[in-house]
Amino acid sequence: MELSIGQKVCYPNQGVCQVEGIQNKIIGSNSMSFYLLRVLSDDSIIFVPMTKTENVGIRPIICFSEYENLMENLGTDFENVSDDWKTRSREYGEKLQSGSVFEAADVLKKLTFLSHEKKLSMREQILLDKAKFLLVSEITNASFSGETKISEKIDELVAAACEKHISVQPHIMAARIH
Repeated sequence: MELSIGQKVCYPNQGVCQVEGIQNKIIGSNSMSFYLLRVLSDDSIIFVPMTKTENVGIRPIICFSEYENLMENLGTDFENVSDDWKTRSREYGEKLQSGSVFEAADVLKKLTFLSHEKKLSMREQILLDKAKFLLVSEITNASFSGETKISEKIDELVAAACEKHISVQPHIMAARIH
């Protein structure tokens, strides 16, 4: 995938970056070209070999049709949450590392649901916060709305998904209460 200077892209597990330039570096006896990406959330710089952008998982930020699909998806029911914290932690970490905004949405819904049942571990709280950050920053940077409005809309849709999950599968809550 070829990137252009000024383009906004998503870097897995980091969020939205802006392509600031291309820099050539000598590595051993080879000359390599790198994209210089500025992470918008913390102003840090990431160098990515131009030949490895797809391997790393860099992708363009979502378009309007993907945004609409994402918002619809946020309000839908989801698969059951694993009872094993190790399985959850590995699965959610992999989903966030994938760079998919839809996988981040799944993590957000499941951990929000779980947080209503019990206090999340520090690791799970970090994953929850990261998933929400990745969604809000990408949607905001795609210029579909302001950060506060997007955050509130996401919270509203995730709450609806959690309600649907309870109503569609009430045995889950009953089994966990007893």
